Amino acid sequence: MKEQKAVPVEKTLKLRERTKKKKPEFVRQESWRHKRLKESWRRPRGIDNKMRRKIKGWPPTVSVGYRGPKAARGLHPSGYKEVLVHNTEELKKIEPKTQAIKIAHTVGKRKRATILVEARKRGITVLNLKEIKEKVEEEKEVVIEEKTEEKEAEEIAEKPEDKQKKTRKRKRSKRRTKKQ
Repeated sequence: MKEQKAVPVEKTLKLRERTKKKKPEFVRQESWRHKRLKESWRRPRGIDNKMRRKIKGWPPTVSVGYRGPKAARGLHPSGYKEVLVHNTEELKKIEPKTQAIKIAHTVGKRKRATILVEARKRGITVLNLKEIKEKVEEEKEVVIEEKTEEKEAEEIAEKPEDKQKKTRKRKRSKRRTKKQ
C-alpha cells in the first residue's frame, strides 16, 4: 500500500463540508407513497427493487462514494475529536491539542461546574459550553422578570394611597386660596 501524505485537518474539514452539501438526503424506498413508512433509511433488498438496481429516476442509495475524507471522519466541525465526559477523572485522559470534551447531559449542575473549572485549568475546550451559557442566561431572565413583576405589584399597591394624599393636598391648597 502507498503511504498517504499528511493533509491538514482544516482542508479536509472544508472538503467534507462541500461534499456534504452535494450529498442527497437518502430516503427509504416508497416512503413518499405510504404514510406507514417513515423516511429513515433502510437498505432496499427485493429482487426486482428499482432502487437496489440503481435504475434512473429512482432516488439514490447509500454507497461508499458519498463517504467523507478519511482524515475528517469522526471529527467535530471545530477540528477536535469529541470525547464524552461524566466526571473530572475522565479529564486526565484527554489530550487538549487533539481532543475536546462534551459534558454528558446526565451530569448535574454542581459536578458540571467542577468539570468546567478543571477543563479550564488544563486548557481543554468544551464543545457544549454554549448550551450551559444559554441556560444561565434563561435563568437570569426569569429572575429579572420575577423582580419586575414584584416591583409592579408593589407600585400598584402603593398607587391608591398616593392618589389620596395628592387629592387632600390639592383640596387644602384650594381652601387657602379662597380664604385669602
